[in-house]
Amino acid sequence: MSKKNQSNRLTTQQKESKGVVGIFGEETKIHDMTVGEVSHLALNKLQEEFPQLEFRSRTSIKKEEINEALKKIDPKLGQTLFVPNSSIIPDGGIVEVKDDNGEWRVVLVSEAKHQGKDIENIKAGNLVGKKDNQDIMAAGNAIERSHKNIAEIANLMLAEAHFPYVLFLEGSNFLTETIPVKRPDGRVVTLEYNSGKLNRLDRLTAANYGMPINTNLCKNKFIKHNDKTIMLQATSIYTQGNGEGWNAEKMLEIMLDISRTSLEMLGSDLFKQLTQKK
Repeated sequence: MSKKNQSNRLTTQQKESKGVVGIFGEETKIHDMTVGEVSHLALNKLQEEFPQLEFRSRTSIKKEEINEALKKIDPKLGQTLFVPNSSIIPDGGIVEVKDDNGEWRVVLVSEAKHQGKDIENIKAGNLVGKKDNQDIMAAGNAIERSHKNIAEIANLMLAEAHFPYVLFLEGSNFLTETIPVKRPDGRVVTLEYNSGKLNRLDRLTAANYGMPINTNLCKNKFIKHNDKTIMLQATSIYTQGNGEGWNAEKMLEIMLDISRTSLEMLGSDLFKQLTQKK
């Protein structure tokens, strides 16, 4: 069966499912579920939607495994490893599916980063800075550590045509619109989304080649330039641009969208299992 027909089969199956409705109930109001907990909900939902397939979740991947994946592409790759037990640990873990050949294939990698507590501080009436006389704290650079995990998963999946890495951003350092925030004394502080002191989104868009955020970029892009074809593995970056925290239901919806895209891309390698009767 062609990949297009296989993709149609997957699309039909997911439409027949109930989506995320009913999974949470009253829990839709909960904002403090970890990305790992939501990832496990996504795993359970995938198992329900595609009972013919076998899924698993891992919390980490060893550098040794990443190097082995690179060696399969070219023996010159994956040669350097100084710490045998070195590994990467994405916040939300890694969800995989077993293909027709018994190989585990990645369908979802998720992380969530919070940076910038200006909204919380302003609402609480807290002043910040060395002398506690500022409304806004200059943004830090801790978020840039995400690039390491992204690069390592990209190495692991260099032979794939999809890249299901999703990054959820939260906090005042990731605003996409200017918002007013009122202090307890009534004074309004305006947080400018395009302030170089505040915004750190530009530090992360290198991971999606400057393509739109809040967009599913799971399918790899193949760019032609002169006589070359270049494959791009882009991270799907999502942010709560108005400063609100992430809702667990919305995170799950995005994770499932990324995972289903992965399954569509792997369709021809899952054909035997998806067509068998259970």
